[in-house]
Amino acid sequence: MAQEVEDRARLVFGEHYDKAVAFTALLTEHGVERGLIGPREVDRLWERHVLNSAVVAELLPRGSRVVDVGSGAGLPGLPLAIARPDLDLTLLEPMARRVAWLTECVDALGLDVTVLRGRAEEKPVIDALSDSDVVTARAVAPLDRLARWCLPLLRPGGLLVALKGESAAEEVERDAEAVRRAGGVRPRVTSCGGDVLELPTTVVLVERDEQASRRDGARRRRKDR
Repeated sequence: MAQEVEDRARLVFGEHYDKAVAFTALLTEHGVERGLIGPREVDRLWERHVLNSAVVAELLPRGSRVVDVGSGAGLPGLPLAIARPDLDLTLLEPMARRVAWLTECVDALGLDVTVLRGRAEEKPVIDALSDSDVVTARAVAPLDRLARWCLPLLRPGGLLVALKGESAAEEVERDAEAVRRAGGVRPRVTSCGGDVLELPTTVVLVERDEQASRRDGARRRRKDR
């Protein structure tokens, strides 16, 4: 690792830097063979993936209940768990082989993190994880689908934190109506890690409307009759 990258990593992870190194080593050793990352990503894991994920921690209130939807290789969930052990974090992933990977990482790194197999839109998952403070997602789906899947997991006023690329502003404009129908309000684009990353992480934020939660409850009560 270049000294400059190490300095940035120490700044982001602080006293938990060694665990970040261990996680990155696991991804370097096993990520390609297990289909978690592409071969070209190995040489840029720190900047493009690990630090890119971890800097999102600046958006998360202390002690938040967080669900990382479609956690996959553990991004952004595991870097967030390492940087912020105060978070109550669940890694949600539908694929068995990736659930196995996440579980191995959590055990190897000694993290207090829950790994759950499932999809955000499934009723048992909603029942288990609804009322969360924050839902994160990275490279999972376009914003319209993300809003439909993720917003029901949030408490009223909770926050969807979607890590996006250069098209973030276009997605917000294109999917504004779909986000509103899903119960999302105040969609906006922000960036994280500008003080430690050459290319800051672009994030779309969407809040869950408090009225939407009450409407959902009313619909559920009608169905139960």
